[in-house]
Parts: sequence; structure tokens; C-alpha cells
Amino acid sequence: MGERNKETGRDRGGRLFLILCTMIMLAGCAAPKEQKDPGGSQPEVPEATPAPVPLPSDYVTEEMYERAVAFREGDLTRLAAVMRRARAGEDITVGVIGGSITEGYSASNRAETSYACHMRNWWQERFPDSKVEYVNAGIGGTSSYLGVHRVQEDLLEQKPDFVIVEFSVNDGNNQFFKISYDNLLRRILLDENEPALLLLFTTQENGTSAQVNDALLGFGYGLPMISYGNAVLPSIEAGEFAWKDISPDNVHPNDRGHAVIGELLYRYLNDVYTRLEEIPEEVTPFTAKAQTKERYLKGRVLDASCLSPAEVGSFTEQVENWYFPYKNYWHTKGGGEAIVFEIEAANIGMLYQRDVDAAFGLYDVYIDGERVRSLNGYFEDGWGNSMEAVELYVSEEAALHRVEVRKNPDSTGDLFTILCWLVS
Repeated sequence: MGERNKETGRDRGGRLFLILCTMIMLAGCAAPKEQKDPGGSQPEVPEATPAPVPLPSDYVTEEMYERAVAFREGDLTRLAAVMRRARAGEDITVGVIGGSITEGYSASNRAETSYACHMRNWWQERFPDSKVEYVNAGIGGTSSYLGVHRVQEDLLEQKPDFVIVEFSVNDGNNQFFKISYDNLLRRILLDENEPALLLLFTTQENGTSAQVNDALLGFGYGLPMISYGNAVLPSIEAGEFAWKDISPDNVHPNDRGHAVIGELLYRYLNDVYTRLEEIPEEVTPFTAKAQTKERYLKGRVLDASCLSPAEVGSFTEQVENWYFPYKNYWHTKGGGEAIVFEIEAANIGMLYQRDVDAAFGLYDVYIDGERVRSLNGYFEDGWGNSMEAVELYVSEEAALHRVEVRKNPDSTGDLFTILCWLVS
């Protein structure tokens, strides 16, 4: 979930900074190709042109849609190829990966009213003779740093044909997340199944979003992009509706907010399908060079199901069915003795539990005998129990490292949970 900051007293220019920055930078690079809006009024078309799938709602104006897609169109050959296969009756798989918005947080029924389900519904309604499998790899409170390490197991192993990535309210607008997001995009684009990829940019109420970073990367790879923030924030500023109409907090869309995203996706997919015969059948090979360091391209998750500690110390292995998906982990109730791992990697991170219970304590991480970071398991004044992914060690070459986790002498709490290691 994104940071729950209250709306600040920014002026109109500050409120629209995100939107204007992205539009200026990307529109300046190349003039956007006009995209028809199948949900609005259209010129008369030949009978052979397929009718658009009826929109699931009536919240998005033509101006909102035009703002949402005001990016260079990008390469559509992968997406068109998936549509052609589905039209021919072949089975396809559509998937999403992101944070709590993608998971469906604040939707009244995550299996029916989330934006991801609206996207799935479009494919099912457009291609009733095709079996459409659906994979939702959204996990609340997580960023693209965890995403790039888990995408293979959580999504790509299901061989998706079409993927939406949404991490813009979970990532920061900085170089660390630019690298992790770039590596995530490349990992999907380089997958042997060659899935079509669409980037979705969401926003907090005050405009906070990683959209600028993410859109520049998407532009560099020629990817289709849609901005929920560009669609809704100017309309709110103009008094057409209020943020509270689309969200119960300052981050997560409610059913109407999810419907807005769903309608944007319906309109976009309708538009592409209407123009299918104009798009080349040959899929453009992905040969673009990395825009950042390829640090996490082979990232993976190591939990208690596949990694045994060299010394277990005061920790025990746990297998528990709880809210978060990582159920094979290490937990201590006292922390009297350190737990030690031997991990071979160039880069090492940890996913650990943060809890509003003050019984959780402060623990130090040592790599090859050197303390690299202190991690506080107590989420004081937090919004709820969560998990946090942190990077601990970065290098250019893989090597065997001794990794210790021990209780800080000044810790007032005793509990600590290591959910998994993130290595590449």
C-alpha cells in the first residue's frame, strides 16, 4: 500500500505537477498518435469494423480518456498478436502484477469489482470462444523491488500472454526503484512466451506517484501506457467530482475508482482491436538495451522451503497460513542467539515482517562480519501489520556470503520474523 499521507495544501500547479511533467517530457519526445475513443461518439465506420465491447460503466469522459492515453502509442504488435490468437479461439492467459490496488484492496469484491477483474472481463467478453485464464499477482504493501524477485514464480511460470504492471504508488521516484522497475519490465519482455505488456500508472490523492520514472522507462521500450492519475486529478481539480467519490482513503480506489480504471482499459483495448487489421502481424523483436543496471534480472526468492540456515540460533522455521503469501519463514520469540545463513549471490535483500505489536524488536543484519543495517520489526503508529523488502548488499559478482541476523542490544522488543531472502 502506498504511504497514507493526508492531502496537503498544494496549489493548483503543485497538484498537477505529476501530470504536466509526464506529458511535457513524453509528448515532447514524439507526438502521440491519435487514439480513437470507442466509448465516445465516433465517425461512421465500415460494417466490417468490429463493434467495441460495451463499457462496464459510464464514469470516464472523452477528455479523461484522452489525458489517460496521452503518451506515444508504442509498439502494439505483441498485443495485436494476442488478440488474433484469441479471435481464432486459442486459449490465452492474462495477468497483473502490482501492489494493493492490483490485489483489489478497497474493492467490495476483489474477484468481481477490481480493475484487474474488469480487464479480465474484457478479454472474456471480446473472445467468448477462447478460454481466458487469469492470474492476479498483486500483493499489498509491496514494490517493484520485491516484484522483480517474485515475478517468475508468481506470474511468468503461468505463461501469460498479456500483462499489466502497476507499482506507481508503491515505488518512489528515485534511482533505486527506477532500477528495480526497469529490471521487472525487462524480465517480462524477455520471457520466452513474449507477453504483451501494458503499464498502468495509479496515484495518491496528492499526486504522489512514480509515474514520471515509470513512463520514461516505458517510453524507452515503446510500451503502451495508461495513467489513472492523468484521468482523474484534473477532473477533481475542476470540480467534476471529489476524490472521496473514488477512494475511501488517500490511495486505494473504491468500486467506482476501480470501474474508472476498468473503463479506461476497456476503451483502450476496444480501440486497439478496432484497428487490428492496421497493425502488422509480425511481432517486433524486443532488442532494446537496458536503461539501467541489469541488477535483478535473475532475482529469486529464498524462503524456509528451499534454504536451510547454517546455524538456526534462537529462530525456528514456521509454516503458517496467514495474510501474506510467504508462509515458510523464520521467527524468533527471544533472539538470544543469531541465525546464520550462507547465501551465494551478488545482491542480497530481505523481506521481513513489520507489526504494530510493540513486542516486535530491532534486529541487526551482518554480512561477512560487518553490520550493514538495523531493521525494526515494530511498525510504530503504522496502518497495520505489513511486510517490508529492503536491499542489504550490492556487488558486481556473485560470491558466498555469511549472513547473520541478531537482536540489537538496545531492542525493547523480542520478536522478529524473516519472511524470505531476495537474491540475484
